[in-house]
Amino acid sequence: MGGASLIDVRSDTLTRPTSAMRQAMADAEVGDDVYGEDPTAVALEAEVAAVTRKEAALFVPTGTMGNQLAIACQTRPGDEVIVGAEAHVAWNESGAAAALSGVQFVVAGSGGFFTADEMLSAIKPGTYCDPHTSLVVLENTHNRSGGQVWPQADVCAVVAAARERGLAAHLDGARLWNASVASGVPVAELAAPFDTVSVCFSKGLGAPAGSALCGTRATVERARRLRKMWGGGMRQVGILAAGARYALMHHRDRLALDHANAKAFAAALRGVAGVRVDEDLVVTNIVNVWLSASLPAAEVVSAARALGLAIDAKGPFRLRAVMHLDVSATAAIDAATRLSLAVAEVAGRGVRQAESGAS
Repeated sequence: MGGASLIDVRSDTLTRPTSAMRQAMADAEVGDDVYGEDPTAVALEAEVAAVTRKEAALFVPTGTMGNQLAIACQTRPGDEVIVGAEAHVAWNESGAAAALSGVQFVVAGSGGFFTADEMLSAIKPGTYCDPHTSLVVLENTHNRSGGQVWPQADVCAVVAAARERGLAAHLDGARLWNASVASGVPVAELAAPFDTVSVCFSKGLGAPAGSALCGTRATVERARRLRKMWGGGMRQVGILAAGARYALMHHRDRLALDHANAKAFAAALRGVAGVRVDEDLVVTNIVNVWLSASLPAAEVVSAARALGLAIDAKGPFRLRAVMHLDVSATAAIDAATRLSLAVAEVAGRGVRQAESGAS
């Protein structure tokens, strides 16, 4: 599609600051945050703590750091942490939990979700040769399942069972804003069962960087020391915090548009040969696209890029599309059209190769 502008649905981290957000960042009052003197960062932390209804919050550069601080503050080296299948903390954080905290993961359930009984069955018997299970981590929304939302009743059951066994509970809420909008449950209610919660500003909310770890004052103060130790103590960070504050105040309600665009994108792929999307599982801004065995994901990604669509391969025959602030309703449908053309191109290439080999 010669001359067509690029549509990028690889991730919602790809958003660019809006003009109003840039102005808020330019006007930000700043100070040295390592000294606790950046007023914009301090204000953001208070606001996030209020939204999640936790005692305190800590602004951190990335969601990975927020999750890893939560793990480090609630485990000891040699401990075991229970997670769901394909959890971000285990799949996408560069082995940080083992390197930084000396813990290992055990998977409960399937598809990213698990019941209280499945969590309990993952706990070792507790003999002297078993690792000590100290923490359970839930991810809401669950990225690799296609942005699905944990039912809150299941969350409460899992955390209640964890409490009975003396486990702490952390919520990887990178896209908790999406979960709240999709479910209609306030963020504070979704966060309530957990000891710690991480939330992200640079995904669906469209800020250029930043996440926050929320919890008790004691946990946050310990995390503040570790943040410095790990190189995350920043100075005039209010410039970034201002972008996050603007996103928190102005971009949460609009997430419903991204969810609608994801549903429209999925519906537009209905009937495309070699493509399968489970539309019932498209509930937030992420769409998993499954390809037939004759359509290698890497080849489809390359063909799509030539047509002006950037999309990610998340497996040999799986693509992921993520709707965000910079993808309009029109662009979402256009993205599906370009993907359909890319699939047809790869399929046709395979037919031609087969015919050539047979001749």
